[in-house]
Amino acid sequence: MIAQQVTLTYLGSVLYYAQSNRKEELSLKKIIPRLLQMTAGLIVFALGLALAIKANIGYSPWEILHHGISKTTGITIGQAGIILGVFLVIFVTLAGEKLGLATVFNIILIGTFTDLFLKLLPLSPDWIVGVAMLLGGLFAVSFGTFLYVGSGFGVGPRDNLMILLRRKTKLPAGICRSAVELIVTIIGWRLGGMVGFGTILAVIAIGFCIQITFRACKFDVTAVKHETLRETLASLKAPRR
Repeated sequence: MIAQQVTLTYLGSVLYYAQSNRKEELSLKKIIPRLLQMTAGLIVFALGLALAIKANIGYSPWEILHHGISKTTGITIGQAGIILGVFLVIFVTLAGEKLGLATVFNIILIGTFTDLFLKLLPLSPDWIVGVAMLLGGLFAVSFGTFLYVGSGFGVGPRDNLMILLRRKTKLPAGICRSAVELIVTIIGWRLGGMVGFGTILAVIAIGFCIQITFRACKFDVTAVKHETLRETLASLKAPRR
């Protein structure tokens, strides 16, 4: 309920400001396509996560870490994800990455729609269907990443790690993503998180899925000029012409 109210308030404020006649980037013709792209990307991303979970062949790397933190500290997996997200935002921001609207709504929209898709999608009846669902989920996550990152409103804290590593090492985005997923999996496993066959497959395949999707879309993740949350707020407060 709170997430829905925040989302509706956000969309209402955006539409209000977008209908003004300003020449800045928040003009109607410029902001609406970007908002739709960001929203679609986050929804597709959530669909991918739900598919991977419903594959029922092992936790995904980040869920392993959340589960491990939960078992170690006694908090819930959801609380572990929120707390970890906050720390990641602080870390990547200090490392020079930008905080934008997509960084904030990554948590709200992905969480809301993941819960929705988990209610709608069936559980995999066997491991063969599970593998197909997992791979489909990984490609959905990759395409969702392309869409919402390409909107220029910033990226989620976990994707920011991939971009940060890509900037620092100049390695392909797929390799950077696989490295992050592998490290997360090892830490989560050491903390007691559950690892399954699907986890190993996801760690190996996610980098290829990201690389294939980005190449097919001719997308360079480091070439996107992101608008920071501060810049967005400053634009919203700018006087009307």
